[in-house]
Amino acid sequence: MLKIKLTRTGKKNYSSYKIVVNEARDKRDGKYLDLLGIYNPNTHPHTLKFDQKKIDYWLAKGAKPTFTVNRLIKK
Repeated sequence: MLKIKLTRTGKKNYSSYKIVVNEARDKRDGKYLDLLGIYNPNTHPHTLKFDQKKIDYWLAKGAKPTFTVNRLIKK
């Protein structure tokens, strides 16, 4: 099953995240099928950039967003 989820990037105590499409059972920071956007909670205001067309494409293919990604996308 495909999931739209966050992968952690950045350095220690200063994390940022990529919004990616990945198999549900794959490693969190492993290879991913497609990069959909970025999220940086350390900037004020938080940085959130994503491609809505790509997200709609993967949702139509059956990918399910995680709870956190779903909350970020709906903002």
